[in-house]
Amino acid sequence: MNLLNDTLLNDYAIKLDELKQQGNLRQFTSNVQQGHVIEINSQKMLNLSSNDYLGLASDIKLREQFFDETPNELRIMSSSSSRLLTGNFPEYEQLEDSLSQAFQGRAALLFNSGYHMNIGILPALSDSRTLILADKLVHASMIDGIRLSTAKYVRYRHNDLNHLTQLLQKYHADESFDRIIVVTESIFSMDGDETDLAELVRIKKQFSKVMLYVDEAHAMGVRGEQGLGCAEQYGVIDDIDLLVGTFGKALASVGGYLICHPIIREYLINSMRPLIFSTAQPPMCMAWTDFIFQKVLTLKNERQHLSNISHYLQHAILSKGFDCPSTSHIVPVIIGESQKTVDKARQLQQAGFYIMPVRPPTVPKHSSRLRISLTTQVSQTDLDQLVALL
Repeated sequence: MNLLNDTLLNDYAIKLDELKQQGNLRQFTSNVQQGHVIEINSQKMLNLSSNDYLGLASDIKLREQFFDETPNELRIMSSSSSRLLTGNFPEYEQLEDSLSQAFQGRAALLFNSGYHMNIGILPALSDSRTLILADKLVHASMIDGIRLSTAKYVRYRHNDLNHLTQLLQKYHADESFDRIIVVTESIFSMDGDETDLAELVRIKKQFSKVMLYVDEAHAMGVRGEQGLGCAEQYGVIDDIDLLVGTFGKALASVGGYLICHPIIREYLINSMRPLIFSTAQPPMCMAWTDFIFQKVLTLKNERQHLSNISHYLQHAILSKGFDCPSTSHIVPVIIGESQKTVDKARQLQQAGFYIMPVRPPTVPKHSSRLRISLTTQVSQTDLDQLVALL
């Protein structure tokens, strides 16, 4: 029996049809993946839409090694509880200890996902006497976290640190604010460009009320000598108050992490709702993440290869006359109109390159793009063939 009346359903059907007419309708796609190849509807394509930047998620030998080294009694597939009840297994503490050692002795705290992390930390640390200044293009999860907080917030122009400085000068003397939290990503997920972290830290140090929140989701694993992100690359790990990232991309796992002061860690354990009221991740996932993390610390050659092909593709796309703001392994080809972008993506898929169109509301109107996500499994020859098709 249908509990919704036809009028209510019709409203949603009309909205779905509007999305379809605009070229913005999204659907799940069944697929089979093996290495760098993805198969959809019996067609095999080079996967250029994955966040498996180091190729670790598709490495069968790594999985075999992990399971060989993990006895059955430690293959615990559910924590059955929040960490504050019975879910604080040794695997959690081991991973946090590994992160703490790598990040110069700072405290580490784990979360179920990058989304949980970003919607939880900001509301927990903010109140009505907090101002949040966020880059215009920060991820939706951070926007949701800001909206869930009771803080006032202002968006500064994307990567415009002069605009940020002007806002800090305007608000820092305002006695109605006890703290100002500046929120940004290091590498941005849609444009592939990056924040000048060294300059951002220099600006932050001029204002005593300011805390810096930097999301390294797309930098973790691929930047820095040990792959600890842009903060390591530019030598500012200790200067970022709230350094967050994810294991779900280059680290071939799931979950999020925070690197911070021990007092902040303890406060979040006592105040962060997604942490307190969520069943913790399975210990098996924590053990796998720690296993992968130890590998990632040594993958210098892989990081260099990823850097080389990224620069090559950026220059090739620019030479074709497309707008390409990227300075990273996320390389957009900005086309503009949604339907044209969808059509071009379909053409490339038919030619054997799995590239997805990114459309509003994920990106601003009239900036639909092909988002090319490079991994270490991609060769320069692959890219030559792709660029020829552009």
